[in-house]
Amino acid sequence: MKKIHALVLPFPAQGHVIPLMKLSNYLSEHGFKITFVNTDSNHETVVASLPKQSNSKENGIRLVSIPDGRDPGANERDFAHLLDSISASMPNYLEVLIREINESSDDDDKITCVIADENMGWAVKVAKKMKIPAAAFWTASVWLRTVHLHLEQMIETGILDSEEGVPTQQQMMQFSPDMPAMNTDLFPWTLTGDSILQKSFFRSIRSNTQDIRDANWFLCNSVYELEKPNFPLNKNLLPVGPLLLAADQQAQLSGNFLAEDSTCLSWLDQQPARSVIYLAFGSSTILDKHQFHEIALGLEHTGQPFLWAVRPNLTDIDAYPDGFQARLANRSRIVGWAPQQKVLAHKSIACFVTHCGWNSTMEGVAMGVPFLCWPYFVDQFLNRSYICDIWKVGLQLNKNEGGIIPKEEFINKVKALLADEMIRARALELQDISNKSVVEGGTSMTNLTNFIESIKCKLKKP
Repeated sequence: MKKIHALVLPFPAQGHVIPLMKLSNYLSEHGFKITFVNTDSNHETVVASLPKQSNSKENGIRLVSIPDGRDPGANERDFAHLLDSISASMPNYLEVLIREINESSDDDDKITCVIADENMGWAVKVAKKMKIPAAAFWTASVWLRTVHLHLEQMIETGILDSEEGVPTQQQMMQFSPDMPAMNTDLFPWTLTGDSILQKSFFRSIRSNTQDIRDANWFLCNSVYELEKPNFPLNKNLLPVGPLLLAADQQAQLSGNFLAEDSTCLSWLDQQPARSVIYLAFGSSTILDKHQFHEIALGLEHTGQPFLWAVRPNLTDIDAYPDGFQARLANRSRIVGWAPQQKVLAHKSIACFVTHCGWNSTMEGVAMGVPFLCWPYFVDQFLNRSYICDIWKVGLQLNKNEGGIIPKEEFINKVKALLADEMIRARALELQDISNKSVVEGGTSMTNLTNFIESIKCKLKKP
């Protein structure tokens, strides 16, 4: 049988590129040829961040790009403009790319399936138009996906307005008796802090939720046993998580937007077991100088060693308190971007201070690390509810009346988390559940195997 050639399309954000790249690595190792499609700007970023020894061609993964429709020099942080431009421009660019690949290839090298981020649901329509089987991939919690599937129902019953998705009143929503109840104040599109963005975001969610319905397969980066009550309302959805890089990552692509600083691993080797606070806030979080100061001073007064991933655009230049780095040089390591999966797996890590992105959540659970939660944007608040209220593997940081997490709150929560043996035990329990799902016979591994076999069967049919 000819090799399956999958075109993989993530939404253009770090938290979406990474899980689909992990899936691509896995499929490549199982005989797939992968064409991985980023937007032009993200393609340049990903390629620039690859380790020097990395060779995507040897991995069976070809990195390509198409425009997102925005003019050169457009504001990269104008998310509303990006959403509108994607839906208006990218379907045509994708169709042209597929045609160019197929017209320049022999029959054994044509695109035979499309794997699209559900936040790029229009790609499923493009695939259907071109008579190519398609899989839709969900990168967040199944809990959130259930909300999306009920949008039209909530609009029809007057729970949400149809323009911006604003709840008509605050209430707890429960879509089935077994599902956890959700506060309407945590619906992600209402947490953008920008009415224009909220409208674009809500419109995009509604459109994508409709577009994915014609997909042949539905996958998600989750673990069945961790979200079991949510699956009955997500028919045909196959959990294949936690998607992780192999222990030997040299042969795999990560999809990072920043180059990893792996020198921090040798520093971790020198630290006592379960002693290091690891802090990382993803690719979008922004901290003002005051807040950055409070966390820095909080770290200083915990007395614990810490590893802090401080992106170049996380905060103002020279935002550290005076003398901070010199005073703490003997018990700290600050990097621009860390090899997070390896860091979380390290025996020296005591806890994970996180923005609660879904990838970070899945990686932390898979490594059995307690969480200290500080959500910043959209679904991260929902993920915090999972971590703290449902799974009970972490604590949340609370802001004061001025909207700041003061150093005293940080110090107290770190001490409380490190002293909580019940949270530690629960984290290890979830780690065991997670790890069992991805070994032979586990739910996620079985789903991945069945997905691959299903594609093969479908392509055998005339």
